[in-house]
Amino acid sequence: MMATTVLADLDHEMASTRTMLQRIPAAHLDFTPHEKSWTLRKLATHLTDFPLWGQVTVQTTTLDFAAPQPPKPTLDTAEAFVALWDERLAGFKAALAAASDADLQVTWTATVGEQVVMSMPRIAVLRGMVLNHMIHHRAQLSIYYRLLDVPLPGLYGPSADER
Repeated sequence: MMATTVLADLDHEMASTRTMLQRIPAAHLDFTPHEKSWTLRKLATHLTDFPLWGQVTVQTTTLDFAAPQPPKPTLDTAEAFVALWDERLAGFKAALAAASDADLQVTWTATVGEQVVMSMPRIAVLRGMVLNHMIHHRAQLSIYYRLLDVPLPGLYGPSADER
């Protein structure tokens, strides 16, 4: 199946992100490393969106970012972030398991109103805009953790904090 080949690292990357969410320091949710940066809470909440976006990508063919979006949850503990992550990841994996190779080759389009932002096969959206995008923001979270002296988990081998 195409998803197994193109997204072979999905389970590893999702588990690594879950590990990062488990370490969220509740006392520092309002921390930001720079005035242009998001708060730790906003960044971590954004990370919990990626499995949901994966599910939406698999189950729809378009998303209009100009349309009203559901409100973001306000999470206050690592446990709450992980619970939301687990719930959304289960939905994504179920949607992906039900998708055929033909489903994954269907064009998926993101718009802002009438303006097309991107249009590509679902599998490319899952790889680039879901999985790779998630890894990018997870890396940002690792910088927040380093600045706050939160021990970093090893994501691709042991971290300096685990040696």
